Amino acid sequence: MTKRSKGREQYKRLLNFLAALVIILFFMLSFSHVWYNYYNSKMHDPFWYYGNLLMMGIYAVMYAIMTSLFNGFRLGYSKFMGLFGSQVLGIVGTNALEIVLIALIGRNRMDLTPMFVLAAIQLAFALPWSYVFTLIYTKMYPPRRLIIIYGNSNAKYLVNKMAQRTDKYNICAAVSCEESLDEIEKRILRYEGVIITDIPSGLRNKLVKFCFEHSIRTYINPKLSDIILRGADDFHLFDTPLLLSRNDGLKFEQRMMKRMFDILLAGVMLVVLLPFMLITALMIKLYDGGPVFYSQVRLTTDGRHFRVLKFRSMITDAEKGGARLAAENDDRITPVGKVIRKIRFDELPQLINILKGDMSFVGPRPERPELAEKYELTMPEFKYRLKVKAGLTGYAQIMGKYNTTPYDKLKLDLMYIEHQSIREDMRIILSTVRTVFVPDATEGVDDDKPIETRRENIEHDFSKDYDMTDEEIFEFEKENDLPER
Repeated sequence: MTKRSKGREQYKRLLNFLAALVIILFFMLSFSHVWYNYYNSKMHDPFWYYGNLLMMGIYAVMYAIMTSLFNGFRLGYSKFMGLFGSQVLGIVGTNALEIVLIALIGRNRMDLTPMFVLAAIQLAFALPWSYVFTLIYTKMYPPRRLIIIYGNSNAKYLVNKMAQRTDKYNICAAVSCEESLDEIEKRILRYEGVIITDIPSGLRNKLVKFCFEHSIRTYINPKLSDIILRGADDFHLFDTPLLLSRNDGLKFEQRMMKRMFDILLAGVMLVVLLPFMLITALMIKLYDGGPVFYSQVRLTTDGRHFRVLKFRSMITDAEKGGARLAAENDDRITPVGKVIRKIRFDELPQLINILKGDMSFVGPRPERPELAEKYELTMPEFKYRLKVKAGLTGYAQIMGKYNTTPYDKLKLDLMYIEHQSIREDMRIILSTVRTVFVPDATEGVDDDKPIETRRENIEHDFSKDYDMTDEEIFEFEKENDLPER
């Protein structure tokens, strides 16, 4: 990395802060205009100076918190439309809360039209704001020139995924882990960052230390054991540092809180979403006259079987030829099914499963027993997902797509298991809302789409190695004694 680009790195937080400050100040001032002219002046007992400042401050804080939950201030995290989509969710959520607050203060006698006009003005401002600051960010921080150190065929998936963000990553070269350590280190020094995939542990440890010594940004594709260790606690035995992996899940009181949270949220959502669920059921029935619901045996905690409920999104005999996973453009999905899958409405009946205790809001998606058996033949660790209750959503749902590999889904589920908490559940639920409404919140990879990185010096032809199924990849790893997961 050049001195110039290293110098710019220190200003990233400042740029994010200034961008957030601009839009927060504009929104606070625009709300103050609406508050002074349309609400406070018409109250029987108007607020005085400090009361008005308090209302402005409350609005600014609510907007800042709400938008932060949807990553609406994180420049570079999403592309332009993703950033704008997060702003839309923040604006809608903030103004909805403010409308409730104004209705309470005014005892439901206030005209709410000015708040809707305010929201429209804010949306109009958020669009150019998102574009301008995304443009400034990309100009200041062009994509990093990266080299990838590969050890097996799984590297193809990581390269494809990073190639979807050419605004952030420029994979210029690749080198096999079979090269000499000196050669690999020399190559690394020519680039601004390195991607380390599933390579032998001994070599990986040396490269991680080398990159640390030379302050080189390092992207590491973790093994399952790495994910387990990340959930460990720091522990000291006199002067010896230790890592303690408890491996016993949530404590009793945490499980009780999670269950109460699930019951409360599922009950409220069922009441609020009931009209939409009735409309969805009617559309499914009118399309082909088939059953509205679809139930199927799935696995939850400790391998217990239960019947998951979903709105039917496929033709009635979709699995006549046997169980198989749905693809993104699966011809078994009906037109109505495509719509309800897109907005995740097909999953809404699982609120009933949550109330019954078969599922939680957040956790690994429940898998079919026959598919779980198949995965465990090549991934014995797949059963680790059953350490917690199956969930309606999770990391795999907010970060992946239909073609995310089972092994990557397993890693994401294990990351949640090692970091689960009520706070993390709330964050995942809000991120799920974002994936539904924000265009690029989830950036999956199309297997048929060619890699479009601006490569200058790729030495390895990835296309020769990767015409394999997931099952063949895992068999390949076993046969060639590739590093453990």
